[in-house]
Amino acid sequence: MDLVALLIQVVVGVIIIAPVLWLAGRALAGKDKAKFTDSIWIVVLGTVIGAVVGFFNLSLIVAALIMFIVWLALIKHFFDCGWLKALVIAIIAVIIFIIIIAVLAIIGFGILTLLP
Repeated sequence: MDLVALLIQVVVGVIIIAPVLWLAGRALAGKDKAKFTDSIWIVVLGTVIGAVVGFFNLSLIVAALIMFIVWLALIKHFFDCGWLKALVIAIIAVIIFIIIIAVLAIIGFGILTLLP
């Protein structure tokens, strides 16, 4: 396990995933339960635990299932909600992320068409 790669992965995850997770958590769990620092902790712990799970070379399906449960447990714990609400927050976060990526892609393609 390369610590530099893990650190880069944590920093990139915090920059990209934490705001999206915070928006979804704030919309569903409420602004008093879903703090931005909580979403940062979810991303940091999820990334580090994912690296540890990946270190053990489990089968892809087992590792994905373990990480899915870990991410839901982190959302449940930090946003103080139930399992179902944690699942909905995770799904909404993915949808928000896809929308942001699509908008950025459209803007990027629009800028590319303006260049000579």
